[in-house]
Amino acid sequence: MVGHAVTESAGQLAEPTAGRLLSSWQLDVPALLLVIVLGVLYGWGVARLRRRGEPWPPARVAAFVLIGLGGLVAATMSGLAVYDHVLFWPAAVQNILLDLVAPLGLALGDPLRLAVGALPKAAAGRVRGVMTSRVVRTLTFPFVSTAVVLGTELTVYFTPYFATALHVGWLHELMYLHLLAAGCLVVVPVLTHEEALPSWCTHPVRALLIFLDGIVDAVPGVVVMTHGTLIAGAWYLHHAPSWSSDVRYDQQVGGGAMIGIAELVALPFLLAMLHQWYRAEQAQTAVLDRRLDAELTVAPAPPADHGQAPAPERVRPWWETEQNEVAARIRRQRRDG
Repeated sequence: MVGHAVTESAGQLAEPTAGRLLSSWQLDVPALLLVIVLGVLYGWGVARLRRRGEPWPPARVAAFVLIGLGGLVAATMSGLAVYDHVLFWPAAVQNILLDLVAPLGLALGDPLRLAVGALPKAAAGRVRGVMTSRVVRTLTFPFVSTAVVLGTELTVYFTPYFATALHVGWLHELMYLHLLAAGCLVVVPVLTHEEALPSWCTHPVRALLIFLDGIVDAVPGVVVMTHGTLIAGAWYLHHAPSWSSDVRYDQQVGGGAMIGIAELVALPFLLAMLHQWYRAEQAQTAVLDRRLDAELTVAPAPPADHGQAPAPERVRPWWETEQNEVAARIRRQRRDG
């Protein structure tokens, strides 16, 4: 059903305004089913953990629902979906929401860790096995996943894929799923599934990869905005409403929107990874502190003279008791200093 996107004449949508874009909706059954399934599974996992007395961060739930599932709904059923068959720029924004925004929200919800924690041990083991399989490791390898995302965007716009999807409903839905899956290949391993990444992909390397990925994500928008040939030009020329601007200008607006959203998404992606890095450093520091505390030994007190109270025991630091190169170097430095 379309809300306030009233028609000027039979078969023609009214010119989009901010109000019409916000209040216009249409039902997309496959997308709605996907949102319901993901939401129910996630809610079941959170409820199962809480019944066992294990907390699950509300911020992760909010990110999964509002950014992840909300991004899916906005891309497939909002005013963008109402106008995507008559204007190019809403379709471009749809695709970038599915490719970048929704995957980021889903990853911030950490659904893989939730699944492993909520499922029975056997099922959780199978999930781990799938996520660490050779196929998944190959697809989530940093340069491979980036190439998949870039190749997906370029394939959508510079092959008959997009134009055909405008004609064929089931292919349009498949394109939605294709874009969402490609985006998840990049975001999910970096934020929630480190086991799928190679050992050299440390937090500093991941920060660099996210920065480079932000640059790569802007490439399709630049190409779309500057491309000399109209994308799905025959379709949009035929279906252009009387109020629409020049079709070429519409494509340039769509390319600019793709660039802007790609760069905006790169910042929270990087901040989320830096927060993860900070927490990992805190955890490592805590482990090191516990190890150093455990290595402090109690030196035996010297024998006391008759009639005198025994001397208190002295706690000696680890470098005075351990026999290794590091401890010896510290002893020399303290002796010479």
